[in-house]
Amino acid sequence: MDLALQQQLVELAERDQRVLEELFQAGELPSTDYHPRMRQIHEENAATLRRVIAQYGWPGRHLVGAEGTKAAWLVAQHAVSDLLFMKECLVLLKEAVASGSVEGWQLAFLQDRVLTMSGEMQYYGTQFDLDPEGWPVPMPIADPETVDRRRADLGLNTLAERVQQMRERERLRRQKAENG
Repeated sequence: MDLALQQQLVELAERDQRVLEELFQAGELPSTDYHPRMRQIHEENAATLRRVIAQYGWPGRHLVGAEGTKAAWLVAQHAVSDLLFMKECLVLLKEAVASGSVEGWQLAFLQDRVLTMSGEMQYYGTQFDLDPEGWPVPMPIADPETVDRRRADLGLNTLAERVQQMRERERLRRQKAENG
């Protein structure tokens, strides 16, 4: 395992999440606009991941461990200003899931993100939007009758459980905002 590469990927993900939290705490997120600080970090992180992929292919468990694969996924998931790159990552991630070098849920989230960004219905129900009252609701899902089976195949909980988790997270966020 390449511990230096693992650490590099983890640091990218931590930076992403740290700035995201700072922007939430400052009241600058959520927003309908792509925040310039987030865009800059996402683009810088994607450029780094692109170099990693060029050298090693998709960074799987054997190369960077579970923590490193999760970090690489997060960078790809948040590379929203470069849909083509996200699609390239999706192809590599499908191969990595098939070989067992990354967890299936990573594929579900990235595939749904790419689909919804392309104006298509998601497949696994991982992507959410907000209803008029600001509560999370799943974006449209292709073949919703079998979504829970597809989710289970990749290690995800049911859609109903995920909706409940997302709503609870929003409830706690609102409660925290009210209490200062």
